[in-house]
Amino acid sequence: MARTIVNEVPKHESNQLQAVLWDMDGTIVDTEPYWFAAEYSVVAEHGDSWSDELAKSVVGFDLLDSGRFMIEHGGVRLTPHEIVELLLDHVVAELKREVPWRPGARELLADVRSASIPAALVTMSWRRFASEVVDALPTGAFDVSVVGDDVERGKPHPDPYLLAAERLGVDISKCVAIEDSPTGVASALAAGAYVLAVPHHVDVPMRHDVNGRMIRRETLAGITAAELASFVI
Repeated sequence: MARTIVNEVPKHESNQLQAVLWDMDGTIVDTEPYWFAAEYSVVAEHGDSWSDELAKSVVGFDLLDSGRFMIEHGGVRLTPHEIVELLLDHVVAELKREVPWRPGARELLADVRSASIPAALVTMSWRRFASEVVDALPTGAFDVSVVGDDVERGKPHPDPYLLAAERLGVDISKCVAIEDSPTGVASALAAGAYVLAVPHHVDVPMRHDVNGRMIRRETLAGITAAELASFVI
């Protein structure tokens, strides 16, 4: 994804939005059904049983943590790394067939870029999958990216968002993260970001917001960069 990274990050005043940090699965693209189908396939071939409830339990997880969960709860007789590679084979093949964009995501990303606000991709998907999505977006969509294989501790730990802010050279407390899952929301809030939660396959109750830094919306459609900037105080 080197072609999407730029060298100069615009500087912002201390009281302004300094960057928008984007989750990917379920936020930019509706790929959770691809992951669910992949999990069922892996369990059917290498494990015991799986369910929609179990699949929803790992939405937003670091992929290796998802693999460990599938071993424990699905009886999969493979290593976590082997599970992840099989899952990625499945979802990458599906993504090459069709990119299922979420409503309003590309429009908001374009508006953020037009406003010269830095943007980072912060996803627990591994790079070979994330690259497929980034390559389908306009060149320069993100200034930097943080993927699952960049960090030792993935979401819900704060590490991915802290690393994104570090790579951008911005103050995480002046950033807005866009997330769709409780796991991702927990990660961004723990890092100190504002969070725009747009639940999709799993709910994100307001009780997750213990510091008053989460805004909840039903869709990204119609949301603008100016509205994101208004969240930051």
